[in-house]
Amino acid sequence: MASFIDSRESKRPGTSRASTDLFDMAEQYPFSDVHFWRDPETQLQAIIAIHSTKLGPAIGGCRMINYPSAHAAVKDACCLAAGMSYKTAINRLPFGGGKAVILKPKNLTDRKALFASFGRFVESLGGRYITAMDSGTTIADMDVIASQTNHVMCTTTAGLASGDPSPHTAKGVYYGIKAAVKFKLQQESLAGLHVAIQGVGNVGYALAKLLHNDGAKLTIADPNQQATQRLVDELGADIVTGDDLYAVHCDVFAPCALGQVINAHTIAQLNTAIIAGSANNQLQHPNMADALAAKDILYAPDYVINSGGVLQIAYLNKPDVVQHKLAALYDTLLAIFIQAEQQNSSTVDVANSLAEKILTEPFSGADYEEKY
Repeated sequence: MASFIDSRESKRPGTSRASTDLFDMAEQYPFSDVHFWRDPETQLQAIIAIHSTKLGPAIGGCRMINYPSAHAAVKDACCLAAGMSYKTAINRLPFGGGKAVILKPKNLTDRKALFASFGRFVESLGGRYITAMDSGTTIADMDVIASQTNHVMCTTTAGLASGDPSPHTAKGVYYGIKAAVKFKLQQESLAGLHVAIQGVGNVGYALAKLLHNDGAKLTIADPNQQATQRLVDELGADIVTGDDLYAVHCDVFAPCALGQVINAHTIAQLNTAIIAGSANNQLQHPNMADALAAKDILYAPDYVINSGGVLQIAYLNKPDVVQHKLAALYDTLLAIFIQAEQQNSSTVDVANSLAEKILTEPFSGADYEEKY
């Protein structure tokens, strides 16, 4: 079953407390609409948040993780959807921003049935939202979704078979790190630099290999011991446990796991010159950007540096264009760093202003080089 909430409900008599809380949340984490889907037969409890469709259909991954509450899941979906709007805008792509989250069942009995139901959820929105792979979901899951809807990417099926976005996301982060190193440390090369990577799943692993090939020293942390051992064996990386990574003396700290890891507690521990990683919503609160600036830490806005996956999707079947756009993230981020310094602003404020300007401009198809 699906339910839909829009802004008109806030003024209706008898609006539930849950709806009121949702609209309160919208003041801090704006969205256009939020959709809920509950299917007891498949154990599916899912939320799709759409932030904007001004530039095109909302696009954003589907993540399935353990959430402490439904409220936390809604908040995550809304925050991530807004980040996707800014990500597509700053790259001038013909997409809006959305996000799907699935509350991971404690004992999932039939994964295919769950994702087939989710595919029907996506289909019910009539193309306003396009889903893709994210934390906790796989290409195989996307193929199941594709059996129910065409509004899905990261599949192996014909037509929209973009596959795993992780290598492209990692490549974008790699270029972003090079831009940050150039601006902050006045170095062209990464040789000899120390990078601490938090999370070495698909993206973190691919990033580690790129950095190692450039001669960087790596320290990693991930609760998955098999994942960390693989990088020890292959690249000679050093391992630290959990939160100990924050205190590692390094040139670059790269968050490549889940979000909101940059907060008052972790900032106090950080011993780095640069934060540049693939995780979404890295800052617990926007004012954390000012706290980083006060500590003289350069922050690469997450939705800019991690946009390689959506670039791959936007320029599907045009690998040369994708590689060009990934490399262009170097110039985009360098320009943000320079403008932030000139304006005495945070890099987040500068990036947000650039994205918001694009989102408020009159839409013109001529603004975009490629069409979905």
